[in-house]
Amino acid sequence: MQLAAIIVSLVLTVVGVALIARAVAQIYHFVKLGQPVPAGSRTDNPRGRTITLAKEFLGHTRMNRWGIVGFAHWFVAIGFLTLPPTLAQAYGQLFQADWMLPVLGGFVPFEMYIEFIGLMTVVGILTLMAIRLLNLPSRAGRKSRFAGSKAWQAYFVEYVILTIGLAILVLRGLEGAIHHVDGYEAAYFVSYPLVLAFDGLSVPTLQTLIYFTAMIKIGTSLIWMITVSLNTNMGVAWHRFLGFPNIWFKRNATGASALGPLQPMVSHGKEIDFETVFDDEEGAEEAVFGVSQVEHFSWKGILDFSTCTECGRCQSQCPAWNTGKPLSPKLLIMSLRDHAHAKAPYLLAGGGKTMEGEEKASAEALKDVPAAALAEAERPLIGTLEENGVIDPDVLWSCTTCGACVEQCPVDIEHIDHIVDMRRYQVMIESAFPSEAGTMLKNLEKKGNPWGLAKKQRVEWTKEVDFEVPIVGQDIEDLTEVEYLYWVGCAGALEDRAKKTTKAFAELLHMAGVKFAIMGGEEKCTGDSPRRLGNEPLFQQLGQENVAMLNMAFGEDDEDDSTLKPKSAKKIVATCPHCFNTIANEYPQLGGEFEVVHHTQLLQHLIDEGKLLPITPVDGLITYHDPCYLGRHNKVYTPPREIMSAVPGLRQQEMHRHKERGFCCGAGGARMWMEERIGKRINNERVDEALSLNPDIVSTACPFCLVMLSDSINGKKNSGEAKESLQVVDVAQLLLDSVKAPPSDPPAAPKAPTDAPEPEPVQ
Repeated sequence: MQLAAIIVSLVLTVVGVALIARAVAQIYHFVKLGQPVPAGSRTDNPRGRTITLAKEFLGHTRMNRWGIVGFAHWFVAIGFLTLPPTLAQAYGQLFQADWMLPVLGGFVPFEMYIEFIGLMTVVGILTLMAIRLLNLPSRAGRKSRFAGSKAWQAYFVEYVILTIGLAILVLRGLEGAIHHVDGYEAAYFVSYPLVLAFDGLSVPTLQTLIYFTAMIKIGTSLIWMITVSLNTNMGVAWHRFLGFPNIWFKRNATGASALGPLQPMVSHGKEIDFETVFDDEEGAEEAVFGVSQVEHFSWKGILDFSTCTECGRCQSQCPAWNTGKPLSPKLLIMSLRDHAHAKAPYLLAGGGKTMEGEEKASAEALKDVPAAALAEAERPLIGTLEENGVIDPDVLWSCTTCGACVEQCPVDIEHIDHIVDMRRYQVMIESAFPSEAGTMLKNLEKKGNPWGLAKKQRVEWTKEVDFEVPIVGQDIEDLTEVEYLYWVGCAGALEDRAKKTTKAFAELLHMAGVKFAIMGGEEKCTGDSPRRLGNEPLFQQLGQENVAMLNMAFGEDDEDDSTLKPKSAKKIVATCPHCFNTIANEYPQLGGEFEVVHHTQLLQHLIDEGKLLPITPVDGLITYHDPCYLGRHNKVYTPPREIMSAVPGLRQQEMHRHKERGFCCGAGGARMWMEERIGKRINNERVDEALSLNPDIVSTACPFCLVMLSDSINGKKNSGEAKESLQVVDVAQLLLDSVKAPPSDPPAAPKAPTDAPEPEPVQ
């Protein structure tokens, strides 16, 4: 038995080590196929990155949001990293049954640790196996976060871990028996029952059992190693190694997830400046606009794909997937990973196509490339099933960029960046995007707002309030005379429902004595929607014009002029989270550094200072919908809720999905301007969740959300599914109702824009 155990174990070891070395080299070269990233963008602040990695791994910061799953996975992960000494012990036991590790062998604290982690690894993996079996797609269908995952790989990994964990405990029991442990000892506090069970066996029998069990432990470990080496796209196994660099190289060294700003468009590791890129004809020809082939992703993108664990947390939170659409962030990443791995032999041989579609490598260079890799290279990255595309267009355009996937991913995959990169190529090069969005883009290009209305319409709402709203360049020279610039935004100025929020917030500022001004007709769309649609040049155009205008309004000038007034503090307040996010997080990419707050943050501050006193009760049950670009993207959760708490009479109740797990309204990612033709409407799904609470008021803090929720609720009122008295309001409207006594006469209806017909945004 001993000789057989030695031979089997050593043969498997030689094969396993050789294959794992080859696999590591393959993955290294595979990741390097990706494009470079801007210098320092992934390696800045190495100390901070290392601390972030330690916190995310040791604290299991994402996994622990899932309760028992995070607890169980922590022990499995710690066991994988800290139990290799037991493998070394098993190798020694092949040759000498009572062999012990030098130094550590017999050291009671170490042996107690092995006992505890060995037990908890078994308990942890059994827990995870039970959770998987209780949530199989055959039971839960699309609701299962494991739908689409490669089941055999998960089962294989789980049973390997269970076998190794049990082998460790059995070996501990056999070790205690062969070392003649007469009574209870702390070093065997877990395996002591096994020690007693083996105690009556003869020494030769114990030796044989040790040889056999050591072979099982080693053989199982090496079979796992061989299997994952032959399947380099086996994310459920490789994430154990690739998760560490993927987290270390994440976008933000501080540990923040890849939410908020989008990354600038990059070609060959350098940001594209659309003002100069076409000046150099050769450079313009070589530039890569977005992603049309998998090798156009950055090396971090390739690493992202390889790291996916197929856990499905992103899928379970995705509003598109939850409403019957084809997009699953998990399945998208898996498709890109499998395509990249299948195409890798072709790319490593020098294959690839130029922007004009010409083959880079000669036929001679590609002669040894497997036929499967050559076939994979012919697949379009974006294409329908009939076109044999890797990613279906309906998958690409279903994304609302809500950030739920990025927020939940335990290994920091940056789904939104990859989706937008693919959209960029489709929009800029192929002009292939949902037709409804074309109207929005044309209106932005011609009029600077998605509705295509004249700029003078932006100030019409100021005629509907009974106080003066200063306009920069008309009533005041610049912003040195006021405390805040109120960035009204397109929806806040032009959409009737959003205008109610605008007027309410302006009135609250007036009542609180806050000096503010607006840009009036000079401001343009911040560019949030075109950027997330994929039209980066239009975003840069709009953004640069806005930044130049804002810098001028804040008292900045390029010329050295001592007669200029002192610069004002660059304080901006916005009622739209999309404007808020763009100005605060993306305009710095264009040279605009501003201090931006959301209106709920400022209103909370004014309440805390006593400048606004909510006194009039507002009766009823209220539930709050978290806007994605205020909540997940910018972590503003508390201010809206504190405002509601300050209003007398209100009773708050949270929807099941709220805060970090809040459910999208369906308008983000330029979806505000596109029709939903597949599955259930996202806004209806969200409203159904709200209606389950039977609220009197649904509140939010975003004009897009206000439109989407009110449209759905109005439809449900017409069908009798919602009570007629149900209101949808911004928290600013709610606060205004409480701060001042109700008027004796109803307010006049807002005037409709007259310059041009106002098309209803498509939900």
